[in-house]
Amino acid sequence: MEEIGNAENPWRLQTPPLSGEFTMHRGIRDGVEVLVCTVGKTVLFYDARCLADLQAMLAARGDWVELGAADEQKDAKTETVEAWGRSSDNPIGGWYGLKKGLRGRFAVYIPPLMERLGLAELEHNSRGNRMRAMPMTDG
Repeated sequence: MEEIGNAENPWRLQTPPLSGEFTMHRGIRDGVEVLVCTVGKTVLFYDARCLADLQAMLAARGDWVELGAADEQKDAKTETVEAWGRSSDNPIGGWYGLKKGLRGRFAVYIPPLMERLGLAELEHNSRGNRMRAMPMTDG
C-alpha cells in the first residue's frame, strides 16, 4: 500500500465545517519535522510536535474543547485549541505555526489531520466546532 502523508501523496482534508479543502504532508524545514499545509496557493508550516502535544492536552482535559480558530493578527478566544496552539504555556512555549504572518488558524488545519489519524474526534457544524481526544492505545 502506498504511503500517505508525504509530498507525493499528501492527506486530502477538509476544514471542520467541511466548507474548504486543503492538503497536508510531513516534511523537514530548518532541521525540524513540520506539517506542510497547502490551502490553494498558500503554504503554511506547523511544528509536527503539535500532534502529540495537542492529543495529550485534550486527553488531560478529558472533554470537548472549542476550536476557536483565528488568524495570527487576531486574539484567540481563551480556553480554545487556537489559544493553546500559541500559548507560552504549551509544551514548546509559543506558536506551533512557523510562518510569520500565517501562524494562526492552527485550529482550522490541525484538528482535521488529528481526526484522520485517529487521535481526536471532531465536530463538523457550520460554526462553534469542538474536538476531544480519542483514547490512547498501546501498540
